[in-house]
Amino acid sequence: MSPQLKNPVDVMVITRERLQDTLDDAVRRGRMTRDDATELMAEIVRRAISAPAELSAVGLTQDAFPIADYDELTAAQIVSQLTELEPADLRRVRDYERRNANRKTVLNAVDVKLNQ
Repeated sequence: MSPQLKNPVDVMVITRERLQDTLDDAVRRGRMTRDDATELMAEIVRRAISAPAELSAVGLTQDAFPIADYDELTAAQIVSQLTELEPADLRRVRDYERRNANRKTVLNAVDVKLNQ
């Protein structure tokens, strides 16, 4: 195997929700503080976002997400960027938003844009 390719056995896919549940459980059990859990989650997400080249080498990524730094943006910032998106990208944003922050402001704005 070339040095830039990951062994598929070394690649793990875990949902953000499952990871958050695990960290919440560790906090409840007193194994880490809430601040440490929040910091760890942010670091894991940061590393995952910076690793698409590695994941695409083993065929685990899709196209880049339509809005850069999405998880760091406010609902208003996301809504302001929706006008530039095609319907397929709007659906990706809607699906991601539903699975994660589930902000009604963003979801309503996506639905309005899709129904225009």
